[in-house]
Amino acid sequence: MTFNENANVGGNKARRRGRGAAVAGGGVGIVGIAVLLISMFTGVDLTGLVGGGGAPQQEQTGGSEIANCETGADANANDACRLAAASLAIDQFWAENVEGYREPELIIVDVETGTQCGTASNATGPFYCPPEENVYVDPTFFALLRDRFDATAGPLAQLYVLAHEYGHHIQQITGTMQRYPDNGTGPDSNGVRMELQADCYAGAWVGAMTEQEDEAGVPFLEPPTRQQIADALNAAATVGDDHIQAASGGAVNPEGWTHGSSEMRQRWFDAGYDNGIGACDTFAVPGSSL
Repeated sequence: MTFNENANVGGNKARRRGRGAAVAGGGVGIVGIAVLLISMFTGVDLTGLVGGGGAPQQEQTGGSEIANCETGADANANDACRLAAASLAIDQFWAENVEGYREPELIIVDVETGTQCGTASNATGPFYCPPEENVYVDPTFFALLRDRFDATAGPLAQLYVLAHEYGHHIQQITGTMQRYPDNGTGPDSNGVRMELQADCYAGAWVGAMTEQEDEAGVPFLEPPTRQQIADALNAAATVGDDHIQAASGGAVNPEGWTHGSSEMRQRWFDAGYDNGIGACDTFAVPGSSL
């Protein structure tokens, strides 16, 4: 379990959008998964490389509520509800730490939906779309990671992924994205620093995740176990640039990195988990310290 079973999560504002019940694609091989993981967390749709459509689309609006998602027990039983419920806790955390915080909209994707940042689907992986201030997640993506990339992708790992995307929202609304625009690839590029900071923000939330409560004062989440933390770190390692490059059959080339190595991602998650958001200024340290 991750959520307290009697926590009230019915107030979440997540919406389900798409074109039907999603099924993890059967035709994506190891190279395809590597491309999908490169897409993960970027807001850049690379599905054209694995058979999907990559052109920006008209943002779709509306959607339906997440059904049967009222209690922590519901969240523990269903991936979509777990993500929707976690948005309550993450929003509460950032509202307490960022003055003037505004909530992003969390979209749970069924198969695919159009966005200003490209098609959202399990092929693109979870991402944040800055012009919309929306977070998109297709829960079947986690099954893809488990089945094709030997990642455990358990409950806390899923919440780490979501909290990482919310970290990008913080960078958007606080002006970090504007102050540090894309300057290419490499181990100390702005892109890598941006991703590592989002990892750190995710760790900071996980470190404080038992402090957020429903209206009755019941904590949304239980303290994470050591195994759950290890699972979250495993997810961070899975999306390390060096791991992706090696898994796709190529040489490890730090100059091509956009997210950072597995070790870097785990270390910055730990920095946030141990020391809070004050430890997350990845733009203030020399490249050798990343």
